[in-house]
Amino acid sequence: MIELIKTSDGSTSLYLPELNETYHSKHGALQETQHVFIHNGLQLFHSQSLAILEIGFGTGLNALVTYQQHNNLQLNIHYETTEAYPLQWEQASMMNYPEMLSAPLLHTVFKQIHTCPWGENITLSPTFTFKKRLQRFETITDKQQFDLIYFDAFGAQVQPELWEEDIFKRMYNALKKNGILVTYAAKGSVRRAMQACGFTVERLPGPPMKREMLRARKD
Repeated sequence: MIELIKTSDGSTSLYLPELNETYHSKHGALQETQHVFIHNGLQLFHSQSLAILEIGFGTGLNALVTYQQHNNLQLNIHYETTEAYPLQWEQASMMNYPEMLSAPLLHTVFKQIHTCPWGENITLSPTFTFKKRLQRFETITDKQQFDLIYFDAFGAQVQPELWEEDIFKRMYNALKKNGILVTYAAKGSVRRAMQACGFTVERLPGPPMKREMLRARKD
C-alpha cells in the first residue's frame, strides 16, 4: 500500500513499503528536483526549442517544475515522459507541489498532466507540449530525438536492471548530438555503464544529504 510522506523541505512524496523505496529523496523532494533536473539540466538551455524525455513520470513533480520554469528561460518545450506503473489521480492529487511552489494556479496543470490521455500530444501552453508514454524503459527505441533526459527511475538497489548498460545505450541513442542526461544517482557502476555507451560523464555536487550526482553528455 502506497503511503504519503512529507520530506524534509515540506514537500510530499510517496513510500512503497514492499520495495522500501520512496519516489523522491526523503531529505527534500522539491529540492532534489530543483537541484538535479532544473539547476543541473534545464538551466543549461536558454532561448531555444527543447525536447525533453523523462524516465519515470512518478508523481509528476519534474514535469510540473519544468513547466513552471520554462518561461523564465524563454524555452519552447516538448516534454515526453515514460512510466510503466502510473499512479491514479487520487494518489497524485495528495501531493502539495503547487502550494510548495507558491503557484496555486499550477494545480490545473498538475491535474491535466495526470488525467490527460496516454500517447497523445497535449498543449499545456503556447510554448509547452506534453506527452505521456505508458511504456517500460527497456522498450525505448527513440533515435536522436531529445536534447535533455531526466533519468529518474527507482534506485539501483531495488531495480538494478534499469541502471545497466542496455538502458543507457537506449538513452544515448535517444539523445541528439551534444544532448545531456542528468540523474540523482552517483554509483560507480552507473557511471561506468554510461561511459561504456559513449557518454562523457561528470560528477557534480548532489542535492541535500547526497554527496554527488551524475551528468552525462553525448559528444
